[in-house]
Amino acid sequence: MNGSQLFDEINKEVSKVIFGKEEELKLILSCWLSGGHILLEDVPGNGKTVLSKTLAKIFKVDFSRVQFTPDLLPSDILGTTIYDEEARKFYFRKGPLFTTLFLADEINRATPRTQSALLEAMAERQITIEKMSSELDELFFVMATQNPVEQYGTFPLPEAQLDRFFMQISLGYPKRDDELMILKSREKTNPMTEVKSIIEPSQFKNLKEEVKNVDIPDSVYNYALDIVGETREHKKLKMGASPRGPLALCHCARAYAFLEGRDTVLPKDIYNLSIPVLGHRIIIDPQAHYSGETTEHILRDILTKVKSPIK
Repeated sequence: MNGSQLFDEINKEVSKVIFGKEEELKLILSCWLSGGHILLEDVPGNGKTVLSKTLAKIFKVDFSRVQFTPDLLPSDILGTTIYDEEARKFYFRKGPLFTTLFLADEINRATPRTQSALLEAMAERQITIEKMSSELDELFFVMATQNPVEQYGTFPLPEAQLDRFFMQISLGYPKRDDELMILKSREKTNPMTEVKSIIEPSQFKNLKEEVKNVDIPDSVYNYALDIVGETREHKKLKMGASPRGPLALCHCARAYAFLEGRDTVLPKDIYNLSIPVLGHRIIIDPQAHYSGETTEHILRDILTKVKSPIK
């Protein structure tokens, strides 16, 4: 089974509960297969939790969901040391972060202290408590969400943490026909019960290794660097993408090409992924921001100007 066939099988299962989100699903899988994490910026109720649970079931991996709130402490997600009076010794009780797929719901409602506790897990795939480090699952993947509309009582994510997310995307509202299917599918039963587990964790690890074998021509590498370079020179941007930008872009492009059934990354993969991968890594100049400019608009302008290699 090649990458394209695999995606079709996964999409078939996801489509039992989430309709019309094939491209968004491909982006999420590209992020996971390339070893990154993803930030979903959406209004409540668009299926983010359902989608994460569905993926956990399809891949037969452990799943944890934590609703981030202002009173959430680092120990609430990392775990804590507890004293056993009978045994007269301390033991460590693992928190929900010791899982494979971790859903951080409304991550921007937690304090910076708790957000930073998540940062080490995302960056290093390990957790350090009282000078003791514990390795996380090799497939550890964070799906974080935040509400782009309601800002009261929130703590904006620092640039260092935003940069750790390979992508930031939005599922968006479903189309009318898709929403009608959602209504009908939930009339009598929960469609989640019909979702099948089709991939073992060991198989998924092998797929991640296959993704690394997807070739990227030098011309495509240079195309990605040209785009990133323009973000650092653009007059309407206060800050361009860091070196993590092209790294994430190329890693995700490999996985995206794999899911398309190809063994080579094409310029169109870089083009298609530039906005979800680079959009949250750049900062608009205040004057441009007040003029109504957005990161997506500026990146589209850059993509129009940067010459794509012919393939």
